[in-house]
Parts: sequence; C-alpha cells; structure tokens
Amino acid sequence: MNITVYLGASEGNDPCLRKRVEELGAWIGNSGHALIYGGSKSGLMGIIADSTLKAGGEVTGVEPKFFIENEFQHDGLTKLIVTRDMTERKNKMIALGEAFIAFPGGTGTLEEIAEVMSKVSLKQLDAPCILYNLNGYYDDLKALLNHMIEKGMSSKERQEGIYFAENLDEIKRILK
Repeated sequence: MNITVYLGASEGNDPCLRKRVEELGAWIGNSGHALIYGGSKSGLMGIIADSTLKAGGEVTGVEPKFFIENEFQHDGLTKLIVTRDMTERKNKMIALGEAFIAFPGGTGTLEEIAEVMSKVSLKQLDAPCILYNLNGYYDDLKALLNHMIEKGMSSKERQEGIYFAENLDEIKRILK
C-alpha cells in the first residue's frame, strides 16, 4: 500500500515526535508498504524517509521545483518527483496515495490533510484519512469536526473515513 504521510520539515520541540516518526517509518518499511511524502531532507520529513529506507521500504518524495532549487530535497530516495508548485505537489501526493496520515505538523500539514478530509467526506476519495493524534495534538481539530456535526454543517456519514489515532497500533488497525 502507498501511504502518504504529511508532516513537518522541522522537528518541533517535543522529543517524542522523533521517536514516533521513526517508529512509523520503520513500520511502513518493514510491512512492505511504500512511503509517499513531501521529499525534504529536513526535520520530521527527513526522519520518516530515513527510517523507512533503513527498514527496506520504498520512498517516493514529491517536491516542488523551488524547494529543489534551494536544495531541500532528500537525495537518497527511491524516487523523487519534481512538481511545478505546491498545488501540483498536493495533487500528486493524493493521486499516489492509498491511505493518508497527518503526523503532527504545521500549517502546510494542516492544509494538505484538510484537502484529503474534504475529498473523503465528499466521497471523491475512498481511502482512510488518519490524523495521528500524538499526545492530543489534534484534539482541537477533533472537537471542531464534532462541533460541525452538532451545528448541522456536517454529519457522521460525511466524516466516515476520517480517523483519529493515538498511536501506531491504532493506525495498523485502521489500515487492515
């Protein structure tokens, strides 16, 4: 399975993030899945690529040309796809993915997984969309989605396929 993972190009200030992203990457590689991600060598993005490769997995990076020009790309990937811009990158990552995970990240991560959530809720994408809620990182987003249901702006049916996972074991159960 091609698993698209969205995550930051920084490591953040929680030391648990590094450990959990290494664990996720190792599981992807050891289980025979392939990683699709943003292509950077920096931060959590570089760590997941390295841990997946170290576990024998295939890693495809999708990176816009302007990041390549600034030498942000990871040079040890199985495959690097260069896109014109961020919009093309996002579309390519969705097209390649069969499951989607948002690890804790910044506004870029949020923007990318929001598009996946929208496509899943509109039934334009039949794939699990998982928010890795490590240490409650996505609790407020979970509350917002519930608030949308309470206010009649969404429904449980519309949000089918959107999951919150507290750990890797929960992710594995969702992806079975």
